[in-house]
Amino acid sequence: MLFTDYKLKIMKKILVLGLIIFFSMIPEKANAQSAEIQQLILNIEKLSQFKKILSDMKKGYELLSGGYRTVKEMSEGNFSLHKTFLDALMQVSPAVKNYKKIGEIINYQILLVKETRNGLSRFSKGGNFNEKELKYFESVYGNLLNLSLRNLDELTMVVTADKLRMSDDERLEAVDAIFLEMQDKLVFLRDFNASSNILLLQRAKERNDVLASKGLQQLKK
Repeated sequence: MLFTDYKLKIMKKILVLGLIIFFSMIPEKANAQSAEIQQLILNIEKLSQFKKILSDMKKGYELLSGGYRTVKEMSEGNFSLHKTFLDALMQVSPAVKNYKKIGEIINYQILLVKETRNGLSRFSKGGNFNEKELKYFESVYGNLLNLSLRNLDELTMVVTADKLRMSDDERLEAVDAIFLEMQDKLVFLRDFNASSNILLLQRAKERNDVLASKGLQQLKK
């Protein structure tokens, strides 16, 4: 049910970073197509909306200590999309529903959405990456978020009392595994963004150096 090979994950990280270097060798186009930029903007807006939903979901989880009535009232309002999740969580034992890693998993998802959105916004500005590279960023971010949503689906299954016949220990073990996978995704995202940001700064410096050189040439004439 849970995908796991650590070495495979490391190889994937190396592959992604290698592709970034590969793309850095491709000549830039003067301007990215308007349609591509518009699509990036739409994706950023969607990610922002999704982050709000996840934030509401996390708040709902944190309100569990207030009792079922409080959670149910919130679910009927801002948290309607997550009523099933919260109701299911109330049905399992206190040992499971109060397990802190459930809230941390949701928080990891919020961070993934936030940092993905920021990455898309940062790398699409300034003309430092060409159209193919921007599509690559979008693909990496999209795949990462899709995989993280599968983890949330798994979490919902684990905390739904009547979906899986599991003991409390088995449920906690499953939550631990999901937690580690989400943690790994966040580490990967931050490594990816850090490497890409280094490339961004290098290109910006090169562009500024070229402009400065042209300025000196003009002064000498």
